[in-house]
Parts: sequence; structure tokens; C-alpha cells
Amino acid sequence: MKTYKFKTNINCGGCVKAVTPHMNKLEGVTWQVDTDNPDKILEVQTDTLNADQIRNTVEKAGFKAEEV
Repeated sequence: MKTYKFKTNINCGGCVKAVTPHMNKLEGVTWQVDTDNPDKILEVQTDTLNADQIRNTVEKAGFKAEEV
């Protein structure tokens, strides 16, 4: 399983709630956001998606994601 990490602007529980439906539509993905980290790191584990697909999903939810 590949792990991707993204610096995001998902910075609170409300933001996590907003992105959750979009991320949960992705099959075979486990994800979490560390809102305590100053860079708001989104960590995604997947066997089926690449970084661009994940970033596009986050952007469709209205947030920014930059791979680190």
C-alpha cells in the first residue's frame, strides 16, 4: 500500500467534515488529517489511486493539497 502526504488548508473539524464525503467516495483508501500539525497534513494510504487523483478530490471539496 502506498502512502501519500499532502500539506493542506483543512484546519478544523468542520473542514474535515466537509472533505469527508468526497474522500469516502474513493475506493480502497484510508485517510486522516492531522489538524494539530501546522501544515495540516493529509495522509492517504491507497493501492489504487495516484497523487493527482487524491489532490483533485481534495480540490473538488474546496481545499488545497500540495504533496510533500
